[in-house]
Amino acid sequence: MKEGLKNQYLWGVFFLGLFLLNYPILSIYNVPVKLGGIPVFFLLVFSFWALIIGLTIWVLKKTKSNKNAQ
Repeated sequence: MKEGLKNQYLWGVFFLGLFLLNYPILSIYNVPVKLGGIPVFFLLVFSFWALIIGLTIWVLKKTKSNKNAQ
């Protein structure tokens, strides 16, 4: 993967995180409902957070593995 393409993917992950963890989206899930004793709001905040971390790791590993192959 080219360095410029990696940067574009990382910017995409950043803006996805900015979108998912912004007020209008989070207010949709701010309801008094619990799943397994955990409020839905907290469950989704940590799920979005884990998704962002996972996507970042995936992009960085994909870049690293292609760099070693060349």
